[in-house]
Amino acid sequence: MKSRLMVAFLAISGVVFAADMARPKAGKTEILPLKDVKPGMQATAWTVFQGMEPDPVPVEIVGVWKNYLGPKGDVIIGKMGGRAKETNVAAGMSGSPVYINGKLIGAVALRMSTFSPDAICGITPIESMLEIEDFDKSRPADARVPGAEPVKKQQAAVVPIETPLLFSGFTDTTLQAFEPTLNKMGITAVQGGAGAGVLTAKPVKGWEKSLNPGEAVSGVLVSGDMSVTGMGTVTYNDGKKILAFGHPFFSLGPVDMPMAKSEILMVLASSYQPTKFGNATEVVGALHQDRFSGIMGELGAEAPTIPVHVKVRTMGTGTQVLKERDLHFDVFVHQKWTPLLMSMTLSNSLSQMNEYADEMTYRMSGKVDLMSGSKINLGTMLTASDAPNPPTTLLANWWGEKFNRLYLNPVDVPKLRGVDVTVDVVPDRRTATIDSAWTPSQDVDAGQDIPVKVFLRPYRGERLERSLTVKVPVGLSKGEHRILFSDAETLNRLQTAAAANNRYLNIPETISLLNQERQNNRLYVSFVEPRATYYSEDKTLPALPGSILNVLQTERTSNRALVGMPETAQEQQSTEFDQVVNGSYSLRINVR
Repeated sequence: MKSRLMVAFLAISGVVFAADMARPKAGKTEILPLKDVKPGMQATAWTVFQGMEPDPVPVEIVGVWKNYLGPKGDVIIGKMGGRAKETNVAAGMSGSPVYINGKLIGAVALRMSTFSPDAICGITPIESMLEIEDFDKSRPADARVPGAEPVKKQQAAVVPIETPLLFSGFTDTTLQAFEPTLNKMGITAVQGGAGAGVLTAKPVKGWEKSLNPGEAVSGVLVSGDMSVTGMGTVTYNDGKKILAFGHPFFSLGPVDMPMAKSEILMVLASSYQPTKFGNATEVVGALHQDRFSGIMGELGAEAPTIPVHVKVRTMGTGTQVLKERDLHFDVFVHQKWTPLLMSMTLSNSLSQMNEYADEMTYRMSGKVDLMSGSKINLGTMLTASDAPNPPTTLLANWWGEKFNRLYLNPVDVPKLRGVDVTVDVVPDRRTATIDSAWTPSQDVDAGQDIPVKVFLRPYRGERLERSLTVKVPVGLSKGEHRILFSDAETLNRLQTAAAANNRYLNIPETISLLNQERQNNRLYVSFVEPRATYYSEDKTLPALPGSILNVLQTERTSNRALVGMPETAQEQQSTEFDQVVNGSYSLRINVR
């Protein structure tokens, strides 16, 4: 009787099995096929609880759940003991390899639903993970990217172990601002301390000996003065390629993302949301596949990243700089993730300031260098308003939208050399609305220089007056015309609409349009004539003859349409203000 009790105890605890197996190393590994996995078998999982070396965890095989993940999508159900019984199946354990008698059967990838008293895990069979190497460049339809359909929460008994994104160096304000976007993608954001601050995309020396099965691995989305990483566990390493997670990271399909070793600080035990906390330490390769049954990375490979420099200057009176801050970081390259990461990092750069307050104005200038030698120069100014969103969020969204236009280009993929941004923080609300304009005489001659005064109403201040000299165009026809004094949005509006209607703008056309955008801290002076203007791709076509217009309209398609307006506003000059300029005013003149 005593002997039978001892056997039963060992079967449940699995301690003997765990102790008998040596820590797994890289290299070809013998596998145990799913068909040979039976209930009651004793297995050993390897995962890191603290530091960088994995510990053994006893697992009792409960059985195989047939077709749980769809047709032929079988999952092995196991009951974990040892330290995992104390911590439960924690986020970050995804990919922990499971062996029976030294043969690999799969990766810990799922856990029993919330508040389960037992550490029940779902194990993705290794055969499913080995299929990842056979995939081509196809992209999954259920990728977790900005703008995708919201991820539906699973209600089944066993759910995938979460791979939380660790945001290090990010403020709570930034994470709250972007929480709705992350939630739609089904992503859990975890605020961390130290992060991937010393990482570069180039693999470190000694990468050949890294990421043994059971060790922690991270995908790196941002590294530097702030970082964003997602952590799991290595399942298999053949000496060059590694398999991990046992479930998707973001389900992106083919991908190029820096892959790093990681150090585990602790495992937070919880029946609700147990989680590993750790730091990415050194880049040792690149992730190439993000699939339904796991991720695949290549040791020694280098993934492209975008170096970003953000300079934040706190301004005093005039041009006095009171304080200056430089931030450097690298951003993961992906058509949908890069714009979001650019938005988040800029927002975070501005919210990490003691000077941050509600009544602030942000004056921004940015430069984007492309590998082709082209440059994009962008500038804007945003200030506090009565809108619910703070100006830092609006500025970050404005910035991210520029990268959206680049990366969602349907013709080609941009290759960026680097990004440089300077933001001046001015300690008050600076905005002015165009009120009126005046000229001594409204009867003028073509080619004449006429004096004009423009008046603007600032926020809580005396009316601003600016004197200008406006030249009446030499060829302007006789009769009544308008001088339009306007903000940037008035002139940008139709050109922006034209770009939206042309769905097949290439990279050079997109760059041209971005460089043509007017800045909202300037007042623009234009002569308005009763002649139609058309916009096509990145070009403005004023006063088109009917014959040419007919030819262009014949060549147009629904994807490259002509957008027109009945008048032509010929921009003559602009004047810079240290305020956000709003509104417009038309001054009527009569050409004799």
